Amino acid sequence: MKTLYLSLFILTAAFQTDPPLKTQAAADIQSQYDNYKKIALQIWDYAEVGYKEVKSSALLQKTLSDAGFTVNTGVADIPTAFVASYGSGSPVIGVLAEFDALPGLSQQAVAEKKPFEGRNAGHGCGHHLFGTASVAAGIEIKKLIEAKKLSGTIRVYGCPAEEGGSGKVYMVRAGLFNDVDVVIHWHPGDENSVTLTSALANKSAKFRFHGLAAHAAMSPDKGRSALDAVESMDYMVNMMREHIPQETRIHYVITNGGKAPNVVPDFAEVYYYVRHPKKEEVVRIFDWVVKAAEGAALGTQTTMNYEIIGGTHDLLLNRSLASAMQQNLLFVGGVAYTAEEQAFARKIQASFTYKAPGIEDAAIVKPLKEVNDAGGGSTDVGDVSYAVPTVGLGAATWVPGTPAHSWQATACGGTDIGVKGMMVAAKTMALTAIDLYTNPALVQKAKEEFKKDKGDYQYKALLGDRKPALNYRD
Repeated sequence: MKTLYLSLFILTAAFQTDPPLKTQAAADIQSQYDNYKKIALQIWDYAEVGYKEVKSSALLQKTLSDAGFTVNTGVADIPTAFVASYGSGSPVIGVLAEFDALPGLSQQAVAEKKPFEGRNAGHGCGHHLFGTASVAAGIEIKKLIEAKKLSGTIRVYGCPAEEGGSGKVYMVRAGLFNDVDVVIHWHPGDENSVTLTSALANKSAKFRFHGLAAHAAMSPDKGRSALDAVESMDYMVNMMREHIPQETRIHYVITNGGKAPNVVPDFAEVYYYVRHPKKEEVVRIFDWVVKAAEGAALGTQTTMNYEIIGGTHDLLLNRSLASAMQQNLLFVGGVAYTAEEQAFARKIQASFTYKAPGIEDAAIVKPLKEVNDAGGGSTDVGDVSYAVPTVGLGAATWVPGTPAHSWQATACGGTDIGVKGMMVAAKTMALTAIDLYTNPALVQKAKEEFKKDKGDYQYKALLGDRKPALNYRD
């Protein structure tokens, strides 16, 4: 393994682009700090959930259009998805942009739990920063192409509903990445590092049971409880946990359990996720969950149908691209807090129930290290990574130790702590793209590695041929 990384480091060193060009690009992005901060915080304030990101998507589209991009909207049958392009010819470099919020994570930009009154959703995964940084990187590359310092095509992909909606899967299925040479992405987090950890493949569905309503006291024998069916299914799935691989993750939430205790519920619904590092295992275990649902319906004399909501692949890593991105992340550096931000960070960490890393860790760039597990989450970037060589990083947009999908992450994302990390990501992506435009050998090496690692696998969306689940958050 050490030999592999030494070889990659030597290879990457040979690819390093003229430092003044990168210095200029990084400085130009930084000069737009206030502008990009305004955009990110506007999307943070919109806090629109998956497939409902009308204002968020429109703002990013306008920003790109005003910068000179041609924007194609409503792609892949998704109203809030878009592809913005500039330039011509090869290489074609894609940058992914996300912008959906999460339900139940409304939070003000303060270091105590304090939701906004009348607002349910919040950016607990930092996608307002994600989309804005990607747009910033794309605009910088556009400027360099326009100035004839680079040659090729830059595309920014507006990707809705990453959180459970599998937006990118439909975009891959629609062939929107077929002519792309390399895709770059990033994700907010609590550290600065290049992604060399895969993701869990995931398949999700809503299981709907239909029974017979009746008075729960006067004539319960006349009813057939759909809620009983849901609870029976949940019990059987929980019993399954002993007999499935330990890496498996299964989660569910009862989204409809009836309306009144004295009425036997004639309808109930439960929403399931099934995850595993291997996509084949996800399919096998999900099919077992379906059998549990069928058994629950049989045992309660109800009927059942289910709707596939999402399905994502694991993440196919590309070490050649990761090594190149690592050098650029080191060039950019991490996040430095002001005294006021340090005080905010300490208050955030005081809310944790565990010992957190030092707040100075936000300024550190982690060494490039391959982790031989699938991490703890899933992402529809996985499907993109099976279509085209893909590379990504995480940037310290949250106080070190902050978990994703938390009120603390939402709070950090509404402050300069989040914006500073966003700028680290924007610069790193732009500089990595510069390497790709100026070093054809790096692109070729990435493609060779991609082809070898993908092998003879023929991509097939785990969510089948269903249309985008535009109302999955309803």
